[in-house]
Amino acid sequence: MDNQEERLISPEEKKEESSFDFSLRPKTLKDYVGQEKIKQNLQITISAAKKRGQTLEHVLLYGAPGLGKTTLAHVIANELEANIRVTSGPAIEKAGDLAAILTNLNEGDILFIDEIHRLNKNIEEILYPAMEDYALDIIMGKGPSARTLRLDLPKFTIIGATTQASTLSAPLRDRFGITHHLNFYEPEDIQKIVHRSAGLLGLSIDEPAALAISERSRRTPRIANRLLKRVRDYCEVRSDGQINESSCFDSFVMLEVDELGLDFVDRKILETIIYKFKGGPVGLNTLAAATGEEMDTILNMYEPYLMQLGFLDRTARGRVATDLAYGHLKLDKKPDTLI
Repeated sequence: MDNQEERLISPEEKKEESSFDFSLRPKTLKDYVGQEKIKQNLQITISAAKKRGQTLEHVLLYGAPGLGKTTLAHVIANELEANIRVTSGPAIEKAGDLAAILTNLNEGDILFIDEIHRLNKNIEEILYPAMEDYALDIIMGKGPSARTLRLDLPKFTIIGATTQASTLSAPLRDRFGITHHLNFYEPEDIQKIVHRSAGLLGLSIDEPAALAISERSRRTPRIANRLLKRVRDYCEVRSDGQINESSCFDSFVMLEVDELGLDFVDRKILETIIYKFKGGPVGLNTLAAATGEEMDTILNMYEPYLMQLGFLDRTARGRVATDLAYGHLKLDKKPDTLI
C-alpha cells in the first residue's frame, strides 16, 4: 500500500472518504469558506454569463490536493443551476470515451475533468475543437480514403482541475478563458470550516479544540475534516463525546500529529537528515534509500510542506535541515555531534 494512503495528514483523497467529504461540501459561493478573491471573481463572471444568457467560459482550477477544486466545480454548477458531469483524465482512455461523454451533454451543462493534466495527448487533440468551436471531429475510415465528419455539440462549459498546471500543454491551457489558482487557506478560515463541518455532523466542539485542529491541518480543508473525524472517534470512545481542548490534544498524541501538523513520516525525514547525514546536504536518491520512501513521494508530498515551514532547504548539493527544524525537534546540538 502507498504510504500516502496510510498517512492521516496526506492531502490526497482516500477512497472511503468520498461520500464523507461530499456531505460536508458547501453548495453555494456564500457557504464556501476562504479563497475570497476567487469567489469574488467567479461571482462576477457567473452573474455576467447568466445576465447575457450565455454559457460560462471554460474554467481551469489548479492548486495543491485537498484545497477544494472539486467542491468549487460543484459550487459553480449550482450557481449556474446547471447539470454537472464528472470524469477524470485517466478515465478517458480512448477517443470513443470522450465522444460518448460530449455527445450526451445538453445545452449549458458542465463537464468536470479532474486530473486534466493526465489526459492522453490524442484525446487533447479531439478536445480542442470541442472547447473552441463546440464541434466534434470524427475520422471515418483509414488511409487515403479516410474522411472527417464534424458533429455540432451543444454549448457547454468544461471545468478542469489539476495539481500540476505546468504540465498542461500550451494549446489546452490557452483554451480556458478563466483560470484560478487555489491557495492554502488562512488559519481563521480553517477554523470556520471545522466549526461548519462539526455542525453538519452534529458535533459539539469548543473554540480551543477547533483551533487545535486547524493548526494541524496544514492549511488544507480536507486534512482538517479528516482530523475532525478522527478526533470525533476518539472522543466518542474515550470521553463523553464532546470535543474539547483536553480530549483533542490526547487524540493527537495517540495519532502522532504534532502542533504544526507534522506526522511520523515528516519527522523521520528531518531526523534522518540530521542524525544520519549531519544535517545535510544529502541527495534525494540517498535520502529516499535511507528513509524507505520513494523519491517522487518525498519530492511531491513531504518536501513542499517542510519547505513552507522553513524546516528544509533544497540546495545544489542536496537537502539541508534548517535551524528551525532543529528548534522544532528540540535539538540543540550541532549536526556533527549528532552521530
